[in-house]
Amino acid sequence: MAKIKTTFACQQCGSTYAKWQGKCNTCLEWNTIVEEVIEKPTKGEIDWREIEKQGQAKPTRLKDVQVGKTYRMDTGDSELNRVLGGGITPGSLVLMGGEPGIGKSTLLLQVAIQLKERKILYISGEESEKQIQQRALRLGNTNDECYILTETATHKIFHFIRDLQPDIVIVDSIQTVHSKTIDSTPGSVAQIRECTAEFQRFAKETNTPVFLVGHITKDGQIAGPKILEHIVDTVLQFEGDRNHIYRILRTIKNRFGSTAELGLYEMQGHGLRIVENPSEILITQKDDNLGGVAIAATMEGLRPMLIEVQALVSTAFYGTPQRSATGFDARRLNMLLAVLEKRVGLNIGTKDVFLNIAGGLKVEDPAIDLSIAAALMSAYNDVAIDMKFAFAGEVGLSGEVRAVNRVDQRIQEAEKLGFDKIFVSKYNFSKGKKIPQQKIEIVLISKVYELLKQLNL
Repeated sequence: MAKIKTTFACQQCGSTYAKWQGKCNTCLEWNTIVEEVIEKPTKGEIDWREIEKQGQAKPTRLKDVQVGKTYRMDTGDSELNRVLGGGITPGSLVLMGGEPGIGKSTLLLQVAIQLKERKILYISGEESEKQIQQRALRLGNTNDECYILTETATHKIFHFIRDLQPDIVIVDSIQTVHSKTIDSTPGSVAQIRECTAEFQRFAKETNTPVFLVGHITKDGQIAGPKILEHIVDTVLQFEGDRNHIYRILRTIKNRFGSTAELGLYEMQGHGLRIVENPSEILITQKDDNLGGVAIAATMEGLRPMLIEVQALVSTAFYGTPQRSATGFDARRLNMLLAVLEKRVGLNIGTKDVFLNIAGGLKVEDPAIDLSIAAALMSAYNDVAIDMKFAFAGEVGLSGEVRAVNRVDQRIQEAEKLGFDKIFVSKYNFSKGKKIPQQKIEIVLISKVYELLKQLNL
């Protein structure tokens, strides 16, 4: 008989306890602790990896490690290559999370179909073979080297993997597979932890990249224990709004590249289309200039982007003024409103203020502060800002416009899209740094109230 061990684990954070209790002491959530039975395999059971009889690892001096040229697989998707750091690294374990219906399975199946020179094994625990085939036909492409497996038991999955010897393995999703070494239901903390560890060992021992699809909780976090994100090499977050056609692929963790990269897609009937130039799509085309609209030059990783900031300032008729921000931190909006009232003299404390980042984007770059201040002043005075003006600067509490990073790339992106002026901090070109000779006019400002004079607001 195998030894049976019973533990109590929190389904939210993965913390374990010797006995049941109502509240988790780690994540402070109630009624998330459940009993899990962990069954250890008997001595007679042999894992498939032991049959391979691979050599045991031994200590090696750091200077004796042979370092060759890093090889990466081209996915055929420039946006996915960007967020992965240049392509798929052999032996890597990649976790992709996102809301239901956002397009995780579509993106990975699309990549599997595009890689015609690679043998791909697509493992699905949620859909049947016919459903996957219908989705592939909708994508309008086929691949003779793409294999479909509808199985959830890991020991059976590894049996098929050993026979097929695929170049890339895709598991959709990690919450649906289960290991026979753990006597608990699929999706539990113990099952997710053990299944992920098995795929990690397989990826490292065979040098085969593995993609895992992960569900998320109602708070937007990847479901399962936090150790899941520590085990994998790369964590990707697929974001978007059901009311918008754009999807954003962000890098949360990457051991083989930058964690500040971003990929942009457009959801269409035949799949996800790569957006080559995000700035032209994120800026609304208008016939006339409208009040409360300003263009911000922002950076997502190494990619410069121009986005549209929309603001509305109106009289509050229902008591306490409202403050609403979509795609921007509401607390930072309150700070900027306080700066405009104290340093610029706008009587904005009795007004309703609404802020929106066009295109459904969520921006955390502090360099868009200057464009938000310009949009708020424009909306307050009901005077339009020329749509050929761009802004890049961080606003401090004393009303100063602080320098931002990679200002040269922001200026070049604005010039490439035909903008006439860009407003930046004068501190970006202090200490003898010369202003680059560009076709676009570079306006240097040091205080936020200078925008009133420069924009004739």
